[in-house]
Amino acid sequence: MEYPLLSKEGKNLRKIRLNPQVFDGKVNLALLAQAVYCYLNNLHSVRKASAKTRAEVKGSRAKPWRQKGTGRARVGDIRNPLWRKGGVVFGPKPRYVYKNIPKKMKVQALKSALNAKFKDNELFILEDLKVNSKKTKDFLKIIKALNLNKRSLFVDENFSPEALLSVKNLKNIELARAQDLNAYQVLNYKNLILTLNSLKVLEERIIKRN
Repeated sequence: MEYPLLSKEGKNLRKIRLNPQVFDGKVNLALLAQAVYCYLNNLHSVRKASAKTRAEVKGSRAKPWRQKGTGRARVGDIRNPLWRKGGVVFGPKPRYVYKNIPKKMKVQALKSALNAKFKDNELFILEDLKVNSKKTKDFLKIIKALNLNKRSLFVDENFSPEALLSVKNLKNIELARAQDLNAYQVLNYKNLILTLNSLKVLEERIIKRN
């Protein structure tokens, strides 16, 4: 399967062959949903909300009055949940709710996400992404040359300090390393821009786990 290779100026350089073991056109929606759910859950995996039980609130443990003969309702202590400033019944407590899926499923979800971008014509492959200037306007030239007017994710094997600084003020642009790329990142952006180096890394990651 051949795909156009672009320059940073948006020109077609040549056709490159995509690995059919990776770009087979298959999209597993159920697996994608599971991977995205796990990723979003793990962004807030620690639940910090906490309410005090009757054992933790301040107050005497002594019985405020005798059980019988006063005409008042019987009560054991002033920290019981029925009283103002008493403890909370079944209140929230800090907990860790991290979810995980097997590595093979993560990689297969990434493969499905790449195929989804490929099928929707939202995948761009660049020869390289070398940036010698840390000015935002220089990176904007690449975006305009590729005609990217929506949220875009640029993926490379490694980024220079200049490249990282040049996109710092661009809200709809993100840089990601191919070694760390996941399905949620791919789906969270409209356009996916891969360099030749990052394409090789991703193909090796996926084939290794096939």
